[in-house]
Amino acid sequence: MSHFKRSAMSRRAFLSTTAGASMIALHPFSARASAGQAHLRIMETTDLHVHVWPYDYYADKPRDTVGLARTAAHIADIRSEATNSLLLDNGDFLQGNPMGDYIAYERGMKEGDLHPVITAMNTVGFDASTLGNHEFNYGLDFLVKSLAGANFPIISANVVKSEGSDPTKDETLIPPYVILDRMLTDGSRETHPIKVGLIGFVPPQIMNWDRKHLEGNVTARDILETASAYVPQMREEGADIIIALSHSGIGSANATDGMENASVPLAAVDGIDALVTGHSHLVFPSPTYADFAAVDAENGLIHGKPATMGGFWGSHLGVIDLMLEREAGEWRVVNTAVETRPISKRNEDRSVSALVESQQDVLDATATDHEETLAYVRRAVGKTAAPLHSYFALVADDPSVQIVSIAQKWYIEEMMKGTEHEGLPILSAAAPFKAGGRGGPEYYTDVPAGDVAIKNVADLYLYPNTVRAVRISGAEVKDWLERSAGMFNQVAVGSSDTPLLNPSFPSYNFDVMDGVTYEIDLSQPSKFGPKGEMENPDASRIKNLAYNGQPVTDDMEFIVATNNYRASGGGSFPGADGSTVVFEAPDTNRDVIVRYIVEQGTIQPSADANWTFAPLANTSVVFETGPKAADYVDDLKSVDVSPAGDGADGFALFRLNL
Repeated sequence: MSHFKRSAMSRRAFLSTTAGASMIALHPFSARASAGQAHLRIMETTDLHVHVWPYDYYADKPRDTVGLARTAAHIADIRSEATNSLLLDNGDFLQGNPMGDYIAYERGMKEGDLHPVITAMNTVGFDASTLGNHEFNYGLDFLVKSLAGANFPIISANVVKSEGSDPTKDETLIPPYVILDRMLTDGSRETHPIKVGLIGFVPPQIMNWDRKHLEGNVTARDILETASAYVPQMREEGADIIIALSHSGIGSANATDGMENASVPLAAVDGIDALVTGHSHLVFPSPTYADFAAVDAENGLIHGKPATMGGFWGSHLGVIDLMLEREAGEWRVVNTAVETRPISKRNEDRSVSALVESQQDVLDATATDHEETLAYVRRAVGKTAAPLHSYFALVADDPSVQIVSIAQKWYIEEMMKGTEHEGLPILSAAAPFKAGGRGGPEYYTDVPAGDVAIKNVADLYLYPNTVRAVRISGAEVKDWLERSAGMFNQVAVGSSDTPLLNPSFPSYNFDVMDGVTYEIDLSQPSKFGPKGEMENPDASRIKNLAYNGQPVTDDMEFIVATNNYRASGGGSFPGADGSTVVFEAPDTNRDVIVRYIVEQGTIQPSADANWTFAPLANTSVVFETGPKAADYVDDLKSVDVSPAGDGADGFALFRLNL
């Protein structure tokens, strides 16, 4: 039974006395607490991805929308408002921008070294953190050395070195939970002890996403199974309240084994009193989750329990307010409120304004790492004869994606020599990683003609994946492309300005396959849903699929160059579930791209239009892309695209005549 008991006081009555979450800066809960009552404010960052400075290393310019140094200003303000507070990080802090890659691949982590994001977190003064899935991208040795520098506990309950008869008998990679002994100051300035239990979780899919590093070293248990075992134990050890650090998104309320986005059923676990969430790079509370079962998206509740998700890259600080009352040595909750505080805002003219300034002590603590990262990303490795951009990567064959594909194919051709697979046709699959979406209207690859530096290669290929090759059939090639074609909405022939792009379909799952030619028929329904689930078994959007001018038959065999994420099941693509892998490279896709550019000297990026949309008479669609796309629209030759006005949230709208 949870010690965290709710009083009969209604939320409406509570908010009327406090004027809601928005009033906290002027009338903090602390000022409303009476004798025996205490206000505890929980702050959350999530998915920092090494964004310490307000700087875009790919674009090599300051950026007001990111950076823990900026989020730290909110943290400082809240600490001055609240008598009692805790600062928690929800994971994905070690990887995600060139500073992370510089430390992992260039500088390295020796015993005693401090990782810059850990330095920054120490400077800000975190109370605890958990692991996210990207913590494992650089391997366990790098992870352990990086965590050693933290001045705060880092926990994760479901990453296991040796499994026992139940989770509580496991040998975990790091401590599964921590119980913090704290003193709370109540409304009459009296202090009282409280034990705050914190437990962390990561998606078990890490075993697929980072199999190279993890297989044979650790396993990952189901989040709900793990929580159900540990939470009672934490209560027995004296935890007054328990907060789940859930590096797992807000998804279905129906529990299934091995859920990636398990925060909703996790909130239903008896004994968990509040959750900080993440992984999805979204904000909670927000209208995004208005229609989710068991979720109160306005008030920030999941199964009636307070929860928050603080965006990504430091964009927001999540805040949960708990008014606690002490009676007979136990704490109970009077009520809760939840908010998020952004570090920037987008203006009506599409510009961005900072809402806070950076904390100088965070910048000072990581200044050397920042300068070394800048030097790292500015090194020239070759030249490009034409611009490389991704503004139209979702509607036309695109040179920025094709360069990645060509480099992968070039590499795998060498690796297949002398193997049993030599002589099989080699294809290459690549997707546009920076194509707007949740990243915003500036989130596109844009490399001008001229020198190509490491920062540009990182821009072309956002993640530190490694190259892999799979051996699949012609039928699986077709279904791989059918899965990609789920990017697009179905379009009625003869219709005008139908929205083209499915907003629930991430661009990194839109694989373009070089080495074959094909058309996508938008008049047909998608065979697969956004997560790869079969929706229309008889549907066929992929038309005229050919290799060397000849139709691809179901029984043909191909080698497909791709990355470890895709080859091991990421995105649920037919033919890519880990069982078809025939080669695992020791090299990252970025390294391969750099090698290719260095060997070529000057690359000649020109899309060959190996894929197009099937013609539909008198039919047009519209799509959003970055405003800078207008600079390149006249260069498009394979499609009929023209500007169509302003889109939402700073995007530009374009029309495509099919």
